[in-house]
Amino acid sequence: QYYHRNVTLMLLAGRLRLLLDMEPQRPGEDEAATAMRLLTRVLIDYPRAFQVVLADAAYCEAPFINFLWSHHKYILVVLKDERRDLYADVLGLCKIHQPHEGRYRKRECLWWDVQDLTTWPQVTSPMRVVRSQETCYVKRQATKELTFETSEWMWATNLPPSLANRESVVRLGHARWDIENYGFNELVNGWHADHVYRHDPDAIEALYLIVFIAFNLYHAFLTLNLKPEYRKGKTELFWIRIFISEIYPHGVKNNQVRAP
Repeated sequence: QYYHRNVTLMLLAGRLRLLLDMEPQRPGEDEAATAMRLLTRVLIDYPRAFQVVLADAAYCEAPFINFLWSHHKYILVVLKDERRDLYADVLGLCKIHQPHEGRYRKRECLWWDVQDLTTWPQVTSPMRVVRSQETCYVKRQATKELTFETSEWMWATNLPPSLANRESVVRLGHARWDIENYGFNELVNGWHADHVYRHDPDAIEALYLIVFIAFNLYHAFLTLNLKPEYRKGKTELFWIRIFISEIYPHGVKNNQVRAP
């Protein structure tokens, strides 16, 4: 069953999103080790395809950060382990530094930007942590009432301020959810990639890669081929139905196709 777990590399470039590659997770192996094996291959094939890796807290590991730094790549990773010295140090420093006011989408924010941290000796490059406290009104679906909510995020990165100011770090950090929403969730809910037709490692990997190709072709066509004026005001579901009507000009019978 471990072949159902894999690490996927997704390239975000504006509106265009592409699934580049995947790597199955081996028994007894954590995600960071799997990702390093994947990136070793990707860096050979696409050495200039990206400069920054966005990752969740599972990849906040010194070997993974050092691996990327040795290949001249930056990382921006979620920091949320209260047991880490880096986490505790940043909270302490935030108490003596005034935050900067900012805004992300509809959220009012307070940002702290703590730089040149060397309290993680296993990491070969100085780290920087950006902390964001975000407040906004949220309408509850059940009661339709507006509630005032506060959330907090912390990201560790080795991106220098000259390449990414604090606002850019916050936007990059939240872009990690684009990978989740437009990548994994769409693959499962729209492309049914969680359905395994044959329980064989090679068959499962082949299925994923075929779905990746279809996903990339679909999004490349929408983003690169259709003019913005033509796309305006139309949802992706609209275009999916157009594609289905072209493939099945006489209609779909007996649930032959389920649109994403």
